Amino acid sequence: IGMALTDSLDELIQTSHIDPQLAMKVLLQAGHLHTYRFCDEVWTFIIKNPNFKLENEQVHVDKIKIVA
Repeated sequence: IGMALTDSLDELIQTSHIDPQLAMKVLLQAGHLHTYRFCDEVWTFIIKNPNFKLENEQVHVDKIKIVA
């Protein structure tokens, strides 16, 4: 996932959709991918220490589970 995120950010920079400073902020706040698995056509990711920016606040949690 880290390489996919980096590649996506590079493409956004190349197409002038974001500037390099914003890309660095995204990478610094992406959290740490702790576990991932693919079973029965379902991806599960567990990310430790992510930050979420809501409308008027920033929320930090210990971990989050994403199922896709």
